[in-house]
Amino acid sequence: MRASPRIAMVAGETSGDLLAGLLIDGMQAHWPGLASFGIGGPQMERRGFAAWWPSEKLAVHGYSMEVLRRLRELLGIRKQLRARLLSDRPDVFIGVDAPDFNLGLEADLRAAGIKTVHFVCPSIWAWRAERVEKIRRSADHVLCIFPFEPELLAQHGIAATYVGHPLAGVIPMVPDRSAARAQLGLDDGDEVLAVLPGSRSSEIQYIAQPFFQAAALIQQARQAIKLIVPAVPALQTRIEQVIHQCGLGGRVQIITGQSHTALAACDATLIASGTATLEAALFKRPMVIGYHMHPLSWWLMRRKQLQPWVGLPNILCRDFVVPELIQDAATPQALCAATLDWLDARTHNPQKITALEQRFTALHESLHRNTPQLAADAIQKIILNPSAAD
Repeated sequence: MRASPRIAMVAGETSGDLLAGLLIDGMQAHWPGLASFGIGGPQMERRGFAAWWPSEKLAVHGYSMEVLRRLRELLGIRKQLRARLLSDRPDVFIGVDAPDFNLGLEADLRAAGIKTVHFVCPSIWAWRAERVEKIRRSADHVLCIFPFEPELLAQHGIAATYVGHPLAGVIPMVPDRSAARAQLGLDDGDEVLAVLPGSRSSEIQYIAQPFFQAAALIQQARQAIKLIVPAVPALQTRIEQVIHQCGLGGRVQIITGQSHTALAACDATLIASGTATLEAALFKRPMVIGYHMHPLSWWLMRRKQLQPWVGLPNILCRDFVVPELIQDAATPQALCAATLDWLDARTHNPQKITALEQRFTALHESLHRNTPQLAADAIQKIILNPSAAD
């Protein structure tokens, strides 16, 4: 193997780009001359990654109708990428999340003798347990972000390493609310609600309207409240349109990106189910998790769901520590009422907020490891000798 390896990577959407960027940090510490290329986003490119396609191309969700509409395009990208990697072979391929795209690609590359790593174990413990067979065929090794996953994979003969969750090392154990508010032009005494309607086009289509209708009701009840909305640049115009349609034009502070700043600054958040809910938990913020999708997508997902929880904080705490309002339950009125409960608790039931912060602090501690280094160590062993990382 050359002194600095050539590593192919595929990361889909915003969360995958963030995770992959942190992984590149760890690998560059091992190999300063690292060459990395494939499908990625701005966090990866900032670290010298050569993006042949942007990660936003893969920003589609599960069984959504958007996947079906874009299936030919996605399969075409995967076919082109596969051919390019087989003709100019990397030392290892790392698929970062995006299992619907990556696992099939990994299987083909592995069959051709290219070492493969999958970073972020697919949620076989939550839904779609049948994926375990595909993981076994596809990945030489799985880098797990939750502590219980390696043992579960070992039961199926899959080599894995727990590396902690990268975000647990990035997000401070005690967030600086005042600094975040100063950055956003907010006062310490302001009551602040962060509204995060998602980072996918399909989420804006199905979730944004009830979220901002709820926000309008909340503002009617608490006229002094400040609403902040971190928006993915590609979706900001659509989000602004929905905000205007819901009668909130000029009454919402929209910021480009900066979701971590918004979460650090807020008193509570109304948030779409996904990685962002774990980020909110690591910021120790009360939240209401909402989600809505195409009815067929929801029916298919429900059939494969293995646990009563949908939101990551609840799954990891194995309890409904924060409310979930999913599909038909995600009405503006219900979202408003659940959010007001958290805002009222700061004054009238502070022990409820303290108990939540304690649960989330324990969760944060369980996920905090030197993820970039542990991941890079495992990848090095796989490059040198795949069986050494078992």
